[in-house]
Amino acid sequence: MRNGGAKHLMFGTIFALCCPLLTAQANAASQSSSKRAPTTHIAQHGSSKTAIKPTAAHGRSIRTAHTRQVAARRSVGISCVPFARNVSGIQVTGNAWQWWDNAEGTYARGRIPEVGSVLAFRANGRMSLGHVAVVSKVINAREIEITHANWASRGGISRGVPVVDVSEANNWTAVRVGLARNSGDFGSVYPTYGFIYDRPDNGVLVAHNVRPAPTPELNPVPSDLRPVAERPWRTYEEVAEAPGPRVTHTASGRVAGVIGSGQ
Repeated sequence: MRNGGAKHLMFGTIFALCCPLLTAQANAASQSSSKRAPTTHIAQHGSSKTAIKPTAAHGRSIRTAHTRQVAARRSVGISCVPFARNVSGIQVTGNAWQWWDNAEGTYARGRIPEVGSVLAFRANGRMSLGHVAVVSKVINAREIEITHANWASRGGISRGVPVVDVSEANNWTAVRVGLARNSGDFGSVYPTYGFIYDRPDNGVLVAHNVRPAPTPELNPVPSDLRPVAERPWRTYEEVAEAPGPRVTHTASGRVAGVIGSGQ
């Protein structure tokens, strides 16, 4: 009995010592399992992402769409109005043909070119919204250079473009713009208002030269975009694609009569 009791006592002691150790190992295993579970979930989640990874064709489609969007933005470029505002600092609102009237009371205006001023083009049959350009250089009373946008190319910017005043009074109400750099040729006659200056309006329009300067010799005029009543007789030509009546003009620019076709 003593031996048996001693054995039971020894077994109980060993069991008591081992239980905490087994419990600690079980808890550690449980914690390790719980920590590994998210890892398994992440791996599975990652595999699900891999399963829906875009194909090469889909990637090309996205790149093509992006390229088209960039091309569309580039094709639009910048129009003359925001460009003139940025370059000149003259903050007039409205479309280009509205600048002359909208500047009244805020900015000085006149008929003499100054560097930094804005040349305002009137609306015409070819340019319904008008145009604005910034004077970058004054050569003489009849010739200047301008910097402007959306003229030679859609949304493009042109710098150092020559412009000649061809108005009778040398008041910059009619101009011709250089066609290509260093070509020496000029385009059609465009009606203009004059210049807007980056200074307050004092209520007085800056007058043009009292004695008009001679007009430079230029290439023939492709077309005159001024209203008929404003076209000088010697620069006006009626060109018809098919036979028809022709309108003749007197020296004053008024209609003198109609000549029938074939004469």
